[in-house]
Parts: sequence; C-alpha cells; structure tokens
Amino acid sequence: MSDTETTIEELRLLIRQFVDERDWQQFHSPKNLSMALAIEAAELMEHFQWIEVEASRRIADDAEKLAAVGEELADVFSYALALADTLGIDIADTVRAKMVKNRLKYPADEYRGRYEADDTAENGSAG
Repeated sequence: MSDTETTIEELRLLIRQFVDERDWQQFHSPKNLSMALAIEAAELMEHFQWIEVEASRRIADDAEKLAAVGEELADVFSYALALADTLGIDIADTVRAKMVKNRLKYPADEYRGRYEADDTAENGSAG
C-alpha cells in the first residue's frame, strides 16, 4: 500500500506490533528511541556525505542508491513513530500545530527564496 492508501495510525500499529512480537518495549524508552533515531539519521546522511548538491538530487535516478536511502529513511521514520507512540504524541495534530507556528515565524512573502531564519541567524545567535 502506498502513502496515499496508508494512515499514520496503520504505520504506528505496524511498528508497535513488530516491537511487541519481540518484547522490545522494555528497551523503547524515549531516551533510547531518540538516540536510535539520531543514529539512523546519521546513517541516512552518510549517503549524501561528500557529494555535491546536484549529485544528491540524482540519487533518485539510481535505483540501488535510492533503495538504500529509502531503507535508512524508513528506519528514521520508524523510530520517530515509535517515539511518538511511546510518548502518546499525535503526529498529525503535532505537525499541523507546528506548521501554524512556522507560518507565523516565516511568512512566505518575507522568506521566499531565503534560507536565513531571522536576522539573529546572520550574526550567529540562536533563535
């Protein structure tokens, strides 16, 4: 089933079932899951390390490389879903709420084509 046919809840249940079948809940603390997510994100980044921007875009044209990237992305997403499940975070509500904040923080007419978050980013301050 594709993205257009699968709900977030179905994926959460798939991950939960996998974990339950192996009795891994005992290891799935928020601390461990967040660390595993970061490790998998680093493994995803390895596929793009040391290549130019255009080469990174062309990965989509190489079935073998794309599959490897997809597997790492699946690991990242799976750990994110497991973390959300463990903490009782509703992904859809949380993403919608965050996008409202982002739209207010980064108005399209002001930030179109810019990557700077705000004026403090230019002088090294964190926002």
